[in-house]
Amino acid sequence: MIAKELPILKETSSGLHRNSDAPMPGSQGAQASLKPRSAAVLIPLVKSNGDWHVLYIRRASNSRDRHSGQVAFPGGATEPTDTSAVHTALRETYEEIGIENARIKIIGQIDNYYTISDFCVTPVVGIVEWPANLKLQQSEVARAFLIPLDWLCDEHNFTFRARAEMDAQSAKRHPIIVYNEYDEETLWGASARMTVNFIKALNDKSILLPH
Repeated sequence: MIAKELPILKETSSGLHRNSDAPMPGSQGAQASLKPRSAAVLIPLVKSNGDWHVLYIRRASNSRDRHSGQVAFPGGATEPTDTSAVHTALRETYEEIGIENARIKIIGQIDNYYTISDFCVTPVVGIVEWPANLKLQQSEVARAFLIPLDWLCDEHNFTFRARAEMDAQSAKRHPIIVYNEYDEETLWGASARMTVNFIKALNDKSILLPH
């Protein structure tokens, strides 16, 4: 079942900012291990036509990939040779969409995010020199596209949905965020949560955008 077909839940803004897809280890209904794998993603910011945008990818279809076909940030699992979350995020971004490290200015990180696929993900925020000549790794990335930051900030543009694999009570306690379709793409799940957590960091001024 795809995200936009999941039942809509009534949810208040108090449930908006969370650091996990599902119950944390040790809580009722938790299934994740106590030692999730480390990963990092880049939240790539682009200034286009005077306005800020976020650059997303849609993952290529792959029967071995649990997140096949989903909208995501460039990123992936930490390799033994990676020296930091920033290193992981920049390496994966270059491998997946071909943006060189020198074209990305890192401006901060937001809180780690725990996914239902058992990863502890560090979202790294960076400004990308634009326009950029993207080179998509076709085995992993089907498409890259921009969504305006102002549109993402508008809470009218997303709903809370019940996760299909959970029972009714667990689904109500741990809903997922599903954005409305934009440019024929649907942002939902962990990437949507990390997006709204990033927006909170902007509002809290823990992440500052240049004027």
